[in-house]
Amino acid sequence: MVVTRFAPSPTGYLHIGGLRTALYSYLWARRMGGKFLLRIEDTDQKRNSVEAAQAIEEAFAWCGMEHDSEVVYQSSRMAIYQEHIQKLLDGGKAYYCYMSKEELDALREDQTARKERPKYDGRYRDFTGTPPEGIAPVVRIKAPFEGEIRFHDGVKGDMRFQAADILDDFIIARSDGTPTYNFVVAVDDALMGVNHVIRGDDHLSNTPKQIIIYEALGFDVPKFFHVPMILNASGKKLSKRDGATDVMEYPKMGYLKEALLNFLVRLGWSHGDQEIFSMEEMRTLFDPNTINASASAFNAQKLDWLNAHYIKTLPHEALVKELKRFDVDVSAHPQQILLIDALRERAKTLVELAAGVRTIIEAPKAYDEKAVSKFMSPETLELLELFCAAIQTQEEPTCVEDFEGVAKTLLEAHGVGLGKLAQPIRISLVGSAVSPSVFHVMAVLGQEESVARMKRFITFYKESGK
Repeated sequence: MVVTRFAPSPTGYLHIGGLRTALYSYLWARRMGGKFLLRIEDTDQKRNSVEAAQAIEEAFAWCGMEHDSEVVYQSSRMAIYQEHIQKLLDGGKAYYCYMSKEELDALREDQTARKERPKYDGRYRDFTGTPPEGIAPVVRIKAPFEGEIRFHDGVKGDMRFQAADILDDFIIARSDGTPTYNFVVAVDDALMGVNHVIRGDDHLSNTPKQIIIYEALGFDVPKFFHVPMILNASGKKLSKRDGATDVMEYPKMGYLKEALLNFLVRLGWSHGDQEIFSMEEMRTLFDPNTINASASAFNAQKLDWLNAHYIKTLPHEALVKELKRFDVDVSAHPQQILLIDALRERAKTLVELAAGVRTIIEAPKAYDEKAVSKFMSPETLELLELFCAAIQTQEEPTCVEDFEGVAKTLLEAHGVGLGKLAQPIRISLVGSAVSPSVFHVMAVLGQEESVARMKRFITFYKESGK
């Protein structure tokens, strides 16, 4: 059974790149009928925060990526780590190192002078003497000094690391007894049954060390997939200047989870030329063995395009629910479907959709001066007054065609085109020259409200003396 995990450190928000890693791990576990686990790596108490851990779980909840079993917090597993450190000490696979800071500084200075890579020289590897006083020892693992560390990476292919070039007896427990990152990761993954590790390729250099820990403890080595980083359009590391890096900024900016997850899955993976993927399709088709080995570029325009697609195609009730997050509630509006349909074709984000809804359902408090100056004249004012009167005399016009029919009859009678009337109507209804079809707007507002808004504008225009 495939078991994957996502294991962030709660030192801030959930990064957008982290969400992609989590998504890949989630999809692979679901496709294979396995388990997807969430582990919070909070052993560094100086850098961790409860709020950050909560933010990670909040982001998961928003995305709808459910994890199996309870969340595992490393801070509650210290006894487990101590037990396995002791196991290595007892088996002669790790040892106490009493090297002082002064000794370490002198060693590094000497190695630098000889133009060697600074590393621990193993001087306490086989130490059997009396421990020096006043030194709280670290625990180092006995790493191989010769040969290769080999593994097959599902993204990068066969990997080989020369032990002599990259390794020394690295620390697995600090002088205060707390275990180090690579040690707890290897122990946790093994004990939690994680056998497929999908993570960013910034962790690639950790893998040889973790393999040494796996093998020293007699654990099976998992299958690794190291995913290239997400870069900006210039090929540099993604930063806040390129767009939001905090996952929970995206719902605030009006992005749908469906769009964001679809966008992220395509940053490094593809299935033919397909661009639009439902969650079910992702769970059915995703395979980490086909992840692109090259880095992907964050394309904000592509995200907008996907978000616009989902706004166009999401069920009405889903959009009504989403709009409530922006203090727009149209759940009781009699023309909610027509209202949303009138706006969803143009909106790239829910922020834009919510603004469009407010523009229609809230009567204008002012009128755009440039629009009034451009589109209003004695002639268009007369047409607007005639149209308003004609609408008022109709017997309950309710649909788009009803309002459009009244305009058509009026315009034919005066021998003018719709351009002379549409913009004056629009300005009177929403306060500017930008809106969906004026007849859609009128059908949403209804006869009474449409007439009232036109009359208010007519009075305003006459009193302005223009």
